[in-house]
Amino acid sequence: MKRSIGIALALLLGAVVVAAVVLGDGGGGPATVRGVIGSEKRPFFDDPRVRAAFERHGLRVEVDTAGSRQIATEVRLDDYAFAFPSSLPAAEKIKKDRKVSTTFSPFYSPMAVATFQPIADVLARAGLVRDSGHGYQVLDIAAYMKLVAAGTRWDRLPGNTAYPARKRVLLTTTDIRTSNSAAMYLAMAGYVANGDDVVTSPARIPEVARAVAPIFLDQGYSQSSTEAPFTDYLVMGSGKTPMVMIYEAQYLSRVFAGDGSIRPEMRLLYPAPTVLSKHTLVPFTPQAAEIGRLLTEDPELRGLAALHGFRTADPGAFTDLAARHRAPVARDLVDVVEPPAYEHLEGLVSAIERLYASGAVPKTEGGP
Repeated sequence: MKRSIGIALALLLGAVVVAAVVLGDGGGGPATVRGVIGSEKRPFFDDPRVRAAFERHGLRVEVDTAGSRQIATEVRLDDYAFAFPSSLPAAEKIKKDRKVSTTFSPFYSPMAVATFQPIADVLARAGLVRDSGHGYQVLDIAAYMKLVAAGTRWDRLPGNTAYPARKRVLLTTTDIRTSNSAAMYLAMAGYVANGDDVVTSPARIPEVARAVAPIFLDQGYSQSSTEAPFTDYLVMGSGKTPMVMIYEAQYLSRVFAGDGSIRPEMRLLYPAPTVLSKHTLVPFTPQAAEIGRLLTEDPELRGLAALHGFRTADPGAFTDLAARHRAPVARDLVDVVEPPAYEHLEGLVSAIERLYASGAVPKTEGGP
């Protein structure tokens, strides 16, 4: 009798354990949803406040990072419930390839240039930087590209005693083969090189690629994610990274955090023209679609996105933060262009790769 009771008790306890496992996996706790995102959004998804907000909606969001172009072309998306690249062209390719009907673009960020006041002053004297008249400064991409084409070095700029480096005047970017921020830079430079027009024809790609190739290939080694060169900028200063192409959100998230990483001599410039990086979530499951909906509609998550420097459909939180921190941001950008369609942007990248591989890299007048 005692043995029967013991067996029955053991069976009952086993059933309780099984039930606990089942409930913990999906019956009572948050459902785990895995996604792959651009690296610049990692701080947002790692924020305990963001994680807690999702968990209040029954979702535990786990993310891996990759370059946005890698997400569209190389990452095994079967391993994830959603993809969240930093550009609309990449998202459109994923949407088409995966036959997804709905996407979400909960926030966006203009491309910007992180630099330092002495560098901005030198560039202003050279005619590359001007005051917008609205509290922020603008970098003229057309004038910059002419300077690069001439092979101009920092120590040759007129009146430059603040930064007499012997290296070329070049914006630091990520690797154009993997990273969206470099692709967005390519979009704005390609627009200028194409006679102030978006590249819409394959026939224009070879000529435009030859014109813009030096601004990428003359840099030498480029890192694969946007966080890496921005960290160099923050930590190593102008000696290593006098100018770096970033997302506005990267810079402003540090300003809004008040963590001291943005020092008084640091400055944010807006390229003219610039491109808006539309962070677009492509869901593969209903739970992932709910994540996209919450990011787009939930006031708490939209407010947290603003704290991380992103602009949302509700501009109030962003503008309030900018005013509170006296951040020199462009509230209403006018000189904004659209990136080329995915296939044309890929065509430009491939053409630049071929120029490099063949050794037929356009030579600048200033030599190597």
